[in-house]
Amino acid sequence: MSVSITSACRDISELNPVAQKACKLFMEECKKAGLGIFITETYRSQARQDYLYAQGRTRPGNKVTWTLKSNHTGRMAWDIAVNPPKSLYDTATLKKAGAIAKNLGITWGGDWKGTPDQPHFEVKSNWQAPKKNQTANVKEEPKVATTRDINKVSDWADKDWKEATANGYYDGSRPGATLTREESSIVVNRLRKNFLKLIGGNTEEIKKLETKLKEIEKNNFI
Repeated sequence: MSVSITSACRDISELNPVAQKACKLFMEECKKAGLGIFITETYRSQARQDYLYAQGRTRPGNKVTWTLKSNHTGRMAWDIAVNPPKSLYDTATLKKAGAIAKNLGITWGGDWKGTPDQPHFEVKSNWQAPKKNQTANVKEEPKVATTRDINKVSDWADKDWKEATANGYYDGSRPGATLTREESSIVVNRLRKNFLKLIGGNTEEIKKLETKLKEIEKNNFI
């Protein structure tokens, strides 16, 4: 393809294969991010680079480049601009594009000191696309199920367990086991009997209190 020194080449296929891949990925990611941008130039012949460098120096016009040596001539760089209604080189958009580029391992001209070039992006010949969802590709360490010894009481419950066992609510076995509904009914009934004994003066009173308690329990049953 013949390239004119007075017009820009915007064809991504004119870039080095590595740069083509980087540029396409960059544009895809920018599109996903909702950035309205377009390519303004890819490959640039040395003759065109010389022509642009002369502008504002030996040829009328504003300066558009700061060097005679550009990675455009090596087919490793591309420039972008911003779609309307935003300004052609909207800084906020270019900064977002720059952040996307850096995340992909692409060099952004906006980071250059001295003569930053926000619309400019380039890669080296050894560039490689980052692996997609790198964190997702990392295998998690298998979770080891921790099984406690049900015959051993936990330190924080030792005192209460001993007291409950001494008071006859439990038989002292399997302190770490899950309490079944059957077992809980035994504990509740033991508590119930002890409570009746506590507030009752004699056997007859206990029987009366138990009858009354049954009525209360029946009425409160849900």
